[in-house]
Amino acid sequence: MIRYLKGTLLEKGEDRIVVLVAGPHPTNGGLGYEVRLPSIVRACYNAKELGQEVELYISYQQSERQPKPLLVGFNTEAEREFFEKLITVDGIGPSKGIEALTVPVARIARAIEDKDTGALEKLKGIGRRSAEKIVAELHGKVAKYALMSLGEMPPLEPEDLRKQVEAVLVKQLGHKPAEAGQLVREAFQRNPKLSTPEELFEEVYRGQRRD
Repeated sequence: MIRYLKGTLLEKGEDRIVVLVAGPHPTNGGLGYEVRLPSIVRACYNAKELGQEVELYISYQQSERQPKPLLVGFNTEAEREFFEKLITVDGIGPSKGIEALTVPVARIARAIEDKDTGALEKLKGIGRRSAEKIVAELHGKVAKYALMSLGEMPPLEPEDLRKQVEAVLVKQLGHKPAEAGQLVREAFQRNPKLSTPEELFEEVYRGQRRD
């Protein structure tokens, strides 16, 4: 299963790109992978030039209803994971999920955690019924993605930053207080320059993936 691609931007289309990935030997011509991009990712590619090196986290989709493999590309692993949670909702398949990602993942996750179906209805292809299903099935499960948007706020004092992230880890993600404190301490040990909730949470998240 393809989960990550790094290569040369070969073609750009309205909603997809082709990435040329070199073969294992210099004489090999490589393979060109067609990757669909949600609008939140396409915005990053508008200014990229053909021939430029790119890297994408890939959600590989293939099922009985969709026998042809579909590669969906994202700038971060967190975006990919959120997308894969979103398309588990009844009636939200890969194609609809791609269309729906018209605003940053953090905003969508925040709307889900706030049970703000009105905000969800503003997403492309999402009506009231779909918005209600998304909230019903994902509320309480996407808090860590909602936290990412806090990076837009002014920097916090280190102790306030620590407490804010620990609170989310405990109250919304189910960690015990001692465990949450340990995760945050380890994150600061790896990177003492962390200055926003988004940065701190991403470092905690990276540490958990390494374990």
